[in-house]
Amino acid sequence: MLLAKTLTSSTFKQALIAIGMFGVIVMAVFGYVYLSTSSYVRSRSDRAILAEYSTLQGAYLRSGRGGLIALIEQRIADTGFADNAYLLVDRSLTPVSGNLKAWPSTVAAASGWIEFRGSEPLPGASNPPLVRAMLETFASGDRLLVGKDVSDLDNFTDRIETAVILSVALMFLIAAVASILVTRRTVGRIESINATSRAIMLSGLDKRIPLRGTHDEWDRVAENLNLMLERIETLMGEVKQVSDNVAHDLRTPLTRMRGRLEKAFHSRRVSEDDQALIGDTIADLDAVLRIFSSLTRIAQIETQARKGAFRTVNLAEVAGEVVELYDAAAEQDGTRLMVVGDREVLVTGDRDLIFDAIANVVDNAIKHGRAGGQVVVTNENIDGQPVISIADDGPGIPADEYEHVFKRFYRLEQNRYTPGNGLGLSLVAAVARLHGVRIEMLDNSPGLKLRLCFLAPTS
Repeated sequence: MLLAKTLTSSTFKQALIAIGMFGVIVMAVFGYVYLSTSSYVRSRSDRAILAEYSTLQGAYLRSGRGGLIALIEQRIADTGFADNAYLLVDRSLTPVSGNLKAWPSTVAAASGWIEFRGSEPLPGASNPPLVRAMLETFASGDRLLVGKDVSDLDNFTDRIETAVILSVALMFLIAAVASILVTRRTVGRIESINATSRAIMLSGLDKRIPLRGTHDEWDRVAENLNLMLERIETLMGEVKQVSDNVAHDLRTPLTRMRGRLEKAFHSRRVSEDDQALIGDTIADLDAVLRIFSSLTRIAQIETQARKGAFRTVNLAEVAGEVVELYDAAAEQDGTRLMVVGDREVLVTGDRDLIFDAIANVVDNAIKHGRAGGQVVVTNENIDGQPVISIADDGPGIPADEYEHVFKRFYRLEQNRYTPGNGLGLSLVAAVARLHGVRIEMLDNSPGLKLRLCFLAPTS
């Protein structure tokens, strides 16, 4: 099954194409090496034959047939010329001198380069030679053949040709085997991912892609996919929690509204009572609408649709406006609200969203801080990084709750009966994600300090 998928996979097809292209290049290189080597070897032999031919031709021109015969006999007797072939024949092709017994029957040319297989071995040789020779017909009708046994050279070029063919074949074989092994490994990892995907579709998001511990790119892909699955599983859990919380939080005000309206329906009209009923119902409806408005706003922020409004923003100015807005509410609770720190802390972002995020944190600090306490908003540049922190001296938040308070509708047990819908810090988290802001929650001893660490503004 895996082998069939391997052979039909696109990776294997691409590997075959790469092998083909590589093979063409290798064959071209080896072909060039073969032709260059063969040509070089034969050119050296041809130069030696041509030099010997010129020597014998000169002897004929100087001393006639007799001088040529004497030089041929001298060459035949010299062991240094044992590989050379000589033959002088008359007009009727009758041998006059040389170490070849007869004029080769396959040679019809009167002059020029020829190559033929001898019928008998040269003196001192065991096999008939492969002779490459130069021949010429003199004015007297005599023909001179001067050549060299190139059997060894021919065998050498044959060996090169065989080596080239075997090397190319071996390279193709190794490349094919390597392609199958690599493709099989790739297909195996892909099938592992596919099997996990099918299991997830059948049973749920609790399955994970197995890691092999090789720490290669496939393990990194599997790790990233597993992280993505964990994130999806977390988001699905949050969606379920949000649905449950929405149903829970809306049931109470809607039930109250229905009860009041039903009571009013069955009662006699009294203007003052009707006015109070309408006012309470509007208040409950406003609370419901605020919940939906907050959910819609968080959803819009999380889609990152508002990045087009990014510009340079001074956190100190925004913080000052927030403090001014909440100053009256703080005084009503006896809380001292102040802003300190640098006067210019520049960031890049959406000014309105940053304002909303800081306002939500300040609002929480006032509501859940100590009565008669203080809330301090600090703007500062720490090692070039813009930071704004909001600190109160209230009861604080347990460290094990830090990660949960940013979930939608999540409320601490001690805050369940205070006004609010549990969406304020969810909006802060959404704005932070949009701006790449790191949120830090620290123990203020007493109280809580929440820090928003922004990215340095881009020029």
